[in-house]
Amino acid sequence: MWPPDPSQKEVLGFAVSCRVLTLVLQVLTRFLCSSTPIVYWFSAHLLHHQEPLLRSLETVPWKPLAGDSPPGQKVPRNSIMGLLYNWKTCSLVTRCILGYFLTYWLLGLVLHCNFLPWT
Repeated sequence: MWPPDPSQKEVLGFAVSCRVLTLVLQVLTRFLCSSTPIVYWFSAHLLHHQEPLLRSLETVPWKPLAGDSPPGQKVPRNSIMGLLYNWKTCSLVTRCILGYFLTYWLLGLVLHCNFLPWT
């Protein structure tokens, strides 16, 4: 039985390299997204400078939006929830940033609960 034949060595080498690759990817994403605030700073910078809805919520957060806003819009205290409530009126950059973070959160929730590799 020992030493293993060449096909067993190849399978073992492939399995070990796949495990090392997933381990490195998990550690890198954990370091980049959890301990480095640059990702969050950059997305906040883009949201702050590119989204007019945030500027209107920033000036008067406790009053409804301007009279020209569509009916049914809500103005919550949390500005991110305000962006989510008014998804259709947000700019493309805002939709991409919010979509990325929502997708990351949902994938992490589903994959982690099923014991799949996710940070």
